[in-house]
Amino acid sequence: MNRNPARARAVSRVLLPLVLFAGASGAALAAEKIVLAVCEGTFSGASPAELVDKYRPVADVIGKALKSPVVISPVCDFKRLESGIKEDRFDFVMARPSDYSARAIRDSGYRSVAQVVPDVSCVYVVPKDSPLKSLAEVKGKKVALPDKSSYMGQLCIAELRDNGCDAANKAQFVKEQAVVMYQLKEKNVDVGGMSSHSKAVDPKALEKAGLRELGRSRPQPYFPVIASRRMTDAQVDAVRKELLGLSESPAGQAVLAKAGLGGYAPGSEQKMKDLLTWLEKK
Repeated sequence: MNRNPARARAVSRVLLPLVLFAGASGAALAAEKIVLAVCEGTFSGASPAELVDKYRPVADVIGKALKSPVVISPVCDFKRLESGIKEDRFDFVMARPSDYSARAIRDSGYRSVAQVVPDVSCVYVVPKDSPLKSLAEVKGKKVALPDKSSYMGQLCIAELRDNGCDAANKAQFVKEQAVVMYQLKEKNVDVGGMSSHSKAVDPKALEKAGLRELGRSRPQPYFPVIASRRMTDAQVDAVRKELLGLSESPAGQAVLAKAGLGGYAPGSEQKMKDLLTWLEKK
């Protein structure tokens, strides 16, 4: 019980503005936090906590460039990724299904910041003794490809479409690329499609498995970083500069290694738009 009402009122007049100021400052700090959405696609299997830990160093690089804390929003569902982009809930997006980032640029005002190198292709593999010599000969053959909704599945389908093969309706789609390898080694299928970033398509690995490369799809952007329209040109340039410089120092190389990335190159919005034109071609 306060025995001095007058003193209590005097103290409250001093403390109340400080409390309000502290609250306002906290809100301002919260408002300044940058949100980085990270999505690894259908083949990842990483939990939200694992995604946050894996890409924390990359988020810190972005935060350093912007002099602001960065919160990672792990996205393990394509619908949430798409809705978050459309509703502009993310300041930056790193998404391995690059078609989502391409649509964000085309339809939602996002801008390209940088992209992981190298580009990615679908590598078409056949048994070593297969008579097939080109992708034009795949029509009518049994084909196993990554999941149809995955980025790699889409690349595999599009290149075969351009070579006269309706893989979208006739291929066998699997959840794991290891299954593609199994089906090929057992000769249950004539052709399999896998990511050029997979160790399984290394020439020595193919030779050991009794397989060979038949051909590749055209290279396309991989794991781009894009920025919301809320970000200024100066902010985008600052983040791009930091990402491009990662491969030039031991500390930066450690950041890339933690996230399993090869490095960054400048992104191309036109290349992203061309990707969609190619994927959506009938």
